[in-house]
Amino acid sequence: MGITTAILRVREHRKSQKFAEVEFLVDSGAVYSLVPGKILDQLDIEPYREMSFSLADGTSVKRKISSAYFEFEGEGGPAQIIYGEDGDTALLGVTTLESIGLVLNPFTRTLHPMKMLMA
Repeated sequence: MGITTAILRVREHRKSQKFAEVEFLVDSGAVYSLVPGKILDQLDIEPYREMSFSLADGTSVKRKISSAYFEFEGEGGPAQIIYGEDGDTALLGVTTLESIGLVLNPFTRTLHPMKMLMA
């Protein structure tokens, strides 16, 4: 299994002029995306709650939560995010991928438009 990264633009909301281009590790096992807090501070994105998360080794950590607007290759969407602390890696989780309408192809390790179903 390989590592997949993607560069996305992050904004406070869709019409924000200020943005940051962030290189994310695509993590199809993560629910929320994580953006380093220093970047969110520069974009004036403030956390509004705190949640506990389990790490792969079973330990639990608390992180602040906020929301942001993400863009990839001209497509965008809003999603909740984890406000990263020092040492945290920028992660792109499934709720952000779904918000933008993307899916990770596990064979080619690339992002593709999701087949949208109305059922």
